[in-house]
Amino acid sequence: MRRYIQVPRAEPEQVYRFNTGWEPRPLLSCGVCGCCGALRPRYKRLVDNIFPEDPKDGLVKADMEKLTFYAVSAPDKLDRIGKYLAERLSRDVIRHRYGYVFIAMDALDQLLMACHSQSINLFVESFLQMVAKLLESGEPELQILGSNSFVKFANIEEDTASYHRRYDFFVSRFSAMCHSSIDDLDTKTKIRIAGIKGIQGVVRKTVNDELQTIIWEPQHMDKIVPSLLFNMQTTDELNSKNNPPSLPRSADKDENPATLAESCFRELLGRAAYGNMNNAIRPVLVHLDNHQLWDPNAFAVSCFKITMYSIQAQHSHHVIQQILRHLDTHNKDSPRVRAGIVQVLLETITIAAKGSVGPTVLEVFNTLLKHLRLSVDFELSNLLASSGALSTNNDEKVVQDAIIQTIGSFGSNLPDYQRSEIIMFIMGKVPTSDAGALELSHSGDRGTRTIQVKLLRSLLMVTSGYKAKSIAAALPSPFLEPILSVSLMEDGELRLLVLHILHNLIDRHENKAKFKGMRIIPDVSALKIKRDKSSKQDISFMKKQGQQLYRHIYVGCKEEDNDQKNFEALFIAFLLVTIELANDEVIIDLIRLALAIQDLALTNEDNLPTYNRCAIQALVAGYLSFLSQMIAVPAFCQHVNKVIEVRNKEAPYLLPENLSREKLPKSLETQDKSCIFLQNKIADALAGSGYSVDRLSVPYVPQPTDEDRLSRRKSIVDTVSIQVDLLGVNVQQDKAKIVEEITFETLKKAIDSQNLEEQEREKRRQIIEKFQKAPFEEIAAQCESKSNLLHDKLAEIFELTISRPPPSPSGSMSVTAGHVQYHSIPVYEMKFPDLCVY
Repeated sequence: MRRYIQVPRAEPEQVYRFNTGWEPRPLLSCGVCGCCGALRPRYKRLVDNIFPEDPKDGLVKADMEKLTFYAVSAPDKLDRIGKYLAERLSRDVIRHRYGYVFIAMDALDQLLMACHSQSINLFVESFLQMVAKLLESGEPELQILGSNSFVKFANIEEDTASYHRRYDFFVSRFSAMCHSSIDDLDTKTKIRIAGIKGIQGVVRKTVNDELQTIIWEPQHMDKIVPSLLFNMQTTDELNSKNNPPSLPRSADKDENPATLAESCFRELLGRAAYGNMNNAIRPVLVHLDNHQLWDPNAFAVSCFKITMYSIQAQHSHHVIQQILRHLDTHNKDSPRVRAGIVQVLLETITIAAKGSVGPTVLEVFNTLLKHLRLSVDFELSNLLASSGALSTNNDEKVVQDAIIQTIGSFGSNLPDYQRSEIIMFIMGKVPTSDAGALELSHSGDRGTRTIQVKLLRSLLMVTSGYKAKSIAAALPSPFLEPILSVSLMEDGELRLLVLHILHNLIDRHENKAKFKGMRIIPDVSALKIKRDKSSKQDISFMKKQGQQLYRHIYVGCKEEDNDQKNFEALFIAFLLVTIELANDEVIIDLIRLALAIQDLALTNEDNLPTYNRCAIQALVAGYLSFLSQMIAVPAFCQHVNKVIEVRNKEAPYLLPENLSREKLPKSLETQDKSCIFLQNKIADALAGSGYSVDRLSVPYVPQPTDEDRLSRRKSIVDTVSIQVDLLGVNVQQDKAKIVEEITFETLKKAIDSQNLEEQEREKRRQIIEKFQKAPFEEIAAQCESKSNLLHDKLAEIFELTISRPPPSPSGSMSVTAGHVQYHSIPVYEMKFPDLCVY
């Protein structure tokens, strides 16, 4: 049987000594030999050695170098070093030994900067726990220390990605620090700066890491963005509206929370990707709502200027869409709030239109036009509800002006190909009597008229500076017909706006600014007018659409409510058509038109006021003086100058410079022929220079077109009533004709046909002469009008024939609102004669 001998155990040579400087630790954290320093792990001894006996002495550098060398040499121990440092720091924070806390964080920072191994992620977890412990404390110094340490960590580029690290706690704590409101101003400023820097560190640490997209989620952006805006709000002077916000100076970043917050806000927006833009912009709008910063809106304008200059250009339409949706959400708020949002949109669009605005072009205009109509309805409803709502109506006008300015600013910055589409889009929204494209206002005719004015003002701003390659592109038929139909309404302001719009579209060489009102231009060459030779497209346009322009000018001169501005606009329209579109044929047509306008004032068939008659003749004088110098025909110039000289002596009120309502004669019936421009002398003068003057002998007579059916020279509501009245009168006249009896006098007139033959012969001669000398466009227009009239009559006959039921023996006919209605009685209720009953 084997026997075992017990061997005595050797005693250790070194005597254990109790370390009085070391404090007892829990058994689980320190091991079995926690009180024995010699048996402690080496990493713990190295960590303990960096702490001096007096915390005022600071970190022991020699021992810190040993610890760093050990961590670099044995990276697998790095996570244990971090945990042990975290334990010491937690204990020191609880015991308020803040000197050792600063030493521990300094050591952590140095280890973090020195070690870049794959196992650093485990060390970072301990580091972030210590930073969180500092941020949770109530001491401002520890909070600032934790923020600074986190910023240093954020600037480190890690070799490996982290799949599980989250920064939710840090976002919340840093955002809370940004809203610090302690009494001490210096401490409050330092805490806010630390919080802003912490947010900046979180942004830098997460936006470049594809695995950390969590930072762009709404719950985080709802904390980050308002915190930055809250500190930006404290700045004393906001950037100017007309200039882009200046970049903050680096010297002020660490001292001024507003400047530092602005810098962080710019960096945040600059790093926002396509899918994160909406989450970054929405908290800005919510913050402005919560703090009521739309009225006044200086800070809101500044915020969105910073936004537009910070984001990438291709993301601009996201910002515009968010503002438009916000405007829709606040469509029932006070006028000042809506005006503030629109003004912010104006500044945003002005910047975005210079780059790319994406698919939001029509959406912008559609939304703005919708809110313009709502504002008009609000204004008129308030006016009708109470007379004391004057201030509200003034605020609504501010909203309307802001919308119009926004439309004009956006449209004027668009390229020409997009602007032409916007012009057509806005024109399609202008109400006309052709079952208006825009829904009629709920406030009736007055609201409709107001919407017409506002939309035309918007269209005027959009067309400003528009230069089309051809006049056909500037005035396409779908646009020209409705815009000219508006010019036929009995509203001087509407007609004036239409004329200004036509000026912008026709003037392709910026000559309009050279004409200062209606006047006799002594030397046209001194104006240095720019013009090109008429292209084939322009010539073709005048052949097709020229009669519409002539008729617009002619009918515009006949309006009784024309004032000086209207006549000046008509005069400039005359000049621009001559400069941009005139060739030999157009010049003859324009002279015919000018002489026809002169006959308006001479014959006075429309019973125009004396001022209007004088203004018309002054307009003709100014235009013929300009035209004679443009075509440079000496005889023509001599005749025009002679008439002007005679007028200057005998009738100065017929010249533009002397036109005044106070200096008008009582009557214009006794005018000498020497004061009138004569057709035969003008024809002789032009014939000598090679012009074809056969058409000058045919007076210009405007033919009715489809525009009359659109406008009827009245407003929309009046048009409907007029049409109903006319239909009723026509039906009554038709019934009267049916009842008319044949008498002896009618038979005598029918037999006497000698005068009728002479009249028929004269009529044939006039028709032949007209077809020989009149322009083709005028003949075509007349034939088209007759054809339209015939179609209308046929349609009316067919409608009466088809819609009328079969006649009955006891049926009755009645006329209601101009429509003929037939009423038949059932067969069993009819009363038949006795002979028919058996």
